[in-house]
Amino acid sequence: MRFNPKARLDTRRVRDSGRSGGGGSRMPGGGGRLPIPGGAAAGGGLGGLLVIVLVIVVMQFMGGGGGGAPTASDDLDLSRVQGDDSQRYASCETGADANQDVDCARVAVENSLTAYWSDTLPEQADADFRPEQVMATFTGAVSTGCGQATSDVGPFYCPPDEGIYLDTTFFEDVLQQGLGGPAGAFVEPYVLAHEYGHHIQNVLGTMGRVRTQQGPESDAVRLELQADCYAGMWTGSATTATDEQGEAFISELSQTDIDQAIAAAKAVGDDRIQDRTTGRVNPAEWTHGSAEQRQRWFKVGYEQGSLEACDTFATDTL
Repeated sequence: MRFNPKARLDTRRVRDSGRSGGGGSRMPGGGGRLPIPGGAAAGGGLGGLLVIVLVIVVMQFMGGGGGGAPTASDDLDLSRVQGDDSQRYASCETGADANQDVDCARVAVENSLTAYWSDTLPEQADADFRPEQVMATFTGAVSTGCGQATSDVGPFYCPPDEGIYLDTTFFEDVLQQGLGGPAGAFVEPYVLAHEYGHHIQNVLGTMGRVRTQQGPESDAVRLELQADCYAGMWTGSATTATDEQGEAFISELSQTDIDQAIAAAKAVGDDRIQDRTTGRVNPAEWTHGSAEQRQRWFKVGYEQGSLEACDTFATDTL
């Protein structure tokens, strides 16, 4: 993956909360932890790290009823994430910076996702788009609209404050070392695109359709597979998303990049996680979908590029 050196980066929605010590990974008052398939222990070692993989914290926010996302006119309470910014991204100005610095690459990916969905959502869904409120990195722990979260949580989207959060050590410590997932420049963009997919679901109100939480055909699995499909949609058109001057953020995306995303999707399949952490596979406990399902739905989005093709709630074949 290469970024266009001429692209101008916008850091307004990307921030870093720095290092925060202490605090548990429980998310009270608006979020909840989804355990690793198979019930990995929350103690030390691998089980302690793999509390959540690519989690979405939705259910308590929805209040058990229809629920719904905040509308564009709602006042979102971002006070919990508006603390001191470490200025980690202050020097990220152009695509040239993104080619030299992994932090600036993260900004460029966020900008590309925002640009892509700002065009795609109104075109395909006749819906008003709004960007996520914040894409925040942290070290140790972070306070969000879904409560307190530690690095154990992994990357997640928080609906109440419309924020995406991640400790970047996840990719090496958990995805690569713990789950045997791939290394490579496009692994993190796939994860960020998946979480941005949850934001699109929030905007469209899809989260309110989730009733069943576990099982191979549960609503929770359908939601996650749809987010993978949305990630594939962006990937297929990533080189066409442009800044305000019409400069593409990403100038080159190779087959190797696509293969890395597919390998990452495979690594975080429920069956793969269960097998690596407990030695058994129990589909009744799935919350995100199997390795095969996650790869397949990413490919559907990549190849077909439409919200309609990504409607996992409309099919009997997941």
